[in-house]
Amino acid sequence: MKANWRTIQDWLPLARQAGWSVQKLAALCKVPRRTLHRHFVNTQGMAPKAWLAKQRQKQAIELLRDGTPAKEAASLLGYQHPSTFAREFKKHSGQCPHALELQFQKRPLAEACLPKPANEPKG
Repeated sequence: MKANWRTIQDWLPLARQAGWSVQKLAALCKVPRRTLHRHFVNTQGMAPKAWLAKQRQKQAIELLRDGTPAKEAASLLGYQHPSTFAREFKKHSGQCPHALELQFQKRPLAEACLPKPANEPKG
């Protein structure tokens, strides 16, 4: 793929094949990570790691929207632990995947997903 990797228009299938890993994506393209990084910054406006994280989150939202349970979505997206998926999802979207799952199902939000008030006493 080294000869034509610069002409790739749809990186998403390769991202999935690489397991959302920059190192594996560079290996699939048969180029050094630094070369892939420069290419992504020039063509996508961001580093490959950021692009992969963004695309992975978009895929997560689509899966949840389609009714896929959060644990299954985590597995489909290559997360070894649902908790890692939930943490990454919340970091990128501001809410836990379960809240989004319920939102698409039009059910009340689970209290565990709602932020706690700042003045709530501990204990």
